[in-house]
Amino acid sequence: MGQITRRGLTAAAAGALASAVTVGRAAAYGREERGSGGPREPQFRGMWLATVANRDWPSKPGLTAAEQRAELLAFLDTAVARRLNAVVFQVRPTADALWPSRYEPWAEYLTGVQGRDPGWDPLGTAVREAHRRGLELHAWFNPYRVANHTDPTRLTPTHPARLHPEWVVPYGGKLYYNPGLPEVRRFVQDAMLDAVARYDIDAVHWDDYFYPYPVAGQVFDDDAAYERHGAGFPDRAAWRRDNIDRLVLETAARIERLNRRQGRRVRFGISPFAVWRNQATDPLGSETRAGVQTYDDLYADTRKWVREGWIDYIVPQVYWNIGFAAADYAKLVPWWADVVRGTGVNLYIGEALYKAGDPAQPAPWQDPAELSRHLTFDRDYPQVRGNVYFSAKEVAADRNGAMARVVADHYPSRVRPPR
Repeated sequence: MGQITRRGLTAAAAGALASAVTVGRAAAYGREERGSGGPREPQFRGMWLATVANRDWPSKPGLTAAEQRAELLAFLDTAVARRLNAVVFQVRPTADALWPSRYEPWAEYLTGVQGRDPGWDPLGTAVREAHRRGLELHAWFNPYRVANHTDPTRLTPTHPARLHPEWVVPYGGKLYYNPGLPEVRRFVQDAMLDAVARYDIDAVHWDDYFYPYPVAGQVFDDDAAYERHGAGFPDRAAWRRDNIDRLVLETAARIERLNRRQGRRVRFGISPFAVWRNQATDPLGSETRAGVQTYDDLYADTRKWVREGWIDYIVPQVYWNIGFAAADYAKLVPWWADVVRGTGVNLYIGEALYKAGDPAQPAPWQDPAELSRHLTFDRDYPQVRGNVYFSAKEVAADRNGAMARVVADHYPSRVRPPR
């Protein structure tokens, strides 16, 4: 493979926050920046807006177009009220689309029926309205997940997974496209880049799902693909990692070509599970004892993608508190800071806002100051250029005041994100 280097909740809660936001976001954005005594250091302040299974938005399937739009705009207003500057909007949750795609059906999370036109364009609206508010809109795609069930007949009859059943692998109660097939890799890129070509998005964003997370007692059946395409690799694991490497590298190259053709600067970012490898497995790994390692279990060599400069930014999901024994926030952030050093790849830290105030979580998450301490810790590492919060519903509802504390302690005014 040739190297290419790229440098480069409730609706009511949301509505209550929206009342604090005024019209003319773009102009106010600049005034706030200058009003604090000069331009502030660029810093990425994002939130994930998840649509899979109606996690954040829409609140339920089947709302009218006007109701869906109102909920979406309320979340954008929430981001402004919290002095964020980016929304990472999930637009391809399960091999489907939140825009009129040329390749895949409308997502069922809009109307309750996969393939049914919701009567409006959520992605187009999100881009336009985010930019009006001075927010970046990062389009979040899941490359390989097809469905959160294993029954292909529940997919719309014209779904590519129905038309090409040989592309699909059932595993762990879900359906996935097989990353080992070159034709699949090409198709999922085509499906995602359809949105890049047609909308003024600021970035392509992927989450942590590559090969699926391991499920005890189950085998991801890619025997036929490995037999056909695995020659020349020392083992199946190396072949699987190469499949994901190719997906990342090829997507990066295609985004670059679109950027040149359209005179744009769409970036490419990935938010992986935060543990590449444990130090006990690999001396280059982090001082952690995680049960999952992306290199070994998801076949995602996240460290390599940064070191090779294939992506513009990385958002490791450091979803643990400071002092957590198996995966300490205070161990992982320095490790990632070292990984990005000298690469030109921006590092933002993914924050588990959803854990704050959850009674099922350990004691540190009951303290509203835990997340604020994370950002204070990050200040000692200049490689950390910002933070992203999971997810929008919690940014709005703010169960124990942790988000308000972050804003009060760290976000005195709005700032522009790094470019």
